[in-house]
Amino acid sequence: MPSDLFASSDRFERIGMPDADVCYFRHLELGQPDTRVLQHLIAEIPWRSEEVVIWGRRVLQPRLIAWYGDPGRSYAYSGIELEPLPWTPLLFDIKSRVEDAASTKFNSVLLNYYRDNRDSVGFHSDDEPELGARPAIASLSLGEERTFVLKHKTLKSVSPVRLHLASGSLLVMKGDTQHCWKHAIPKESRPCGPRVNLTFRQIIHCHSGMPEGQTGTTTQLRAHR
Repeated sequence: MPSDLFASSDRFERIGMPDADVCYFRHLELGQPDTRVLQHLIAEIPWRSEEVVIWGRRVLQPRLIAWYGDPGRSYAYSGIELEPLPWTPLLFDIKSRVEDAASTKFNSVLLNYYRDNRDSVGFHSDDEPELGARPAIASLSLGEERTFVLKHKTLKSVSPVRLHLASGSLLVMKGDTQHCWKHAIPKESRPCGPRVNLTFRQIIHCHSGMPEGQTGTTTQLRAHR
């Protein structure tokens, strides 16, 4: 990861990006080895394989997902309605640790399971109405290191930012980041092992429903994280 992207402090590294507030924690202490947490999540989470509607076509997401959160914090996108599963002791403990590091409260988490190098997520922004105008997103990575690519939406002179998200790392995006930038996890040409990503967020209000076949920015967004 290029060192000139960062301004360091004793707790985190701030990534130098215009129109964004992004911080990278190299390792979040989870109270047990990252590998043990990863194995537990892969084995115990009821992973879902979902189809989404993109530009009028139904396609299978190239990863598995799960949605957890406080009661009533449902999440809807591209014809999928996700009702939150109740927090497990492990996920609630991780949430508390992420909240301390990010200095932000969260009430939900989207888990993504990238099984191998063929799993990915395309460019999107986490800019859905239920997340608020300037959402805080905290993304915890476990398992295989993958490349996280960010592109500015309007400033073509700004080069894409590529971050290698190590196991146990926490990336926190706040402020105008989602309004001005989009991000992706591309497929890898090299073989690689599994990765689980937990993206914590604050649902401001419950979703009232989205028409089947919704397209546009909201359609492409989903399922990162």
